[in-house]
Amino acid sequence: MPYQALANAVLLLHFAVVIFVVLGLPAILIGNWRGWAWAKKLWWRLAHLIAITVVVVQAWLGQYCGLTILESRLREQAGQLGYERSFIEHWVQRLLYHEAPLWVFAAVYTAFGALVAWSWFRYPPTVRPALRRDA
Repeated sequence: MPYQALANAVLLLHFAVVIFVVLGLPAILIGNWRGWAWAKKLWWRLAHLIAITVVVVQAWLGQYCGLTILESRLREQAGQLGYERSFIEHWVQRLLYHEAPLWVFAAVYTAFGALVAWSWFRYPPTVRPALRRDA
């Protein structure tokens, strides 16, 4: 089984989720300010809200992200120890992982989550009206 390749794929997926959560909020705010229709789409807003909610809840419960746990287990299966990693792994991990007490992450995630919630009230998502059928 190519555990290292799977671990790298999980790491890149994790990075993509972080980018979605972090850049999703400015995209929503700028998109609404500029009048971009996709920035109001319910599916986009729900995906973003759910993603940050999961992050906040995990932080308050003192749990690590499931993607972090999965990647770590795959790396163990690959027999990796210490800092043996590829170029991509090295840089993506430097961007994603920081040393701080869990309460710091919980506070930061909660503040960010509050901004996401505020954006729902400031720029509510649009819901397409149901198609009417004339009898």
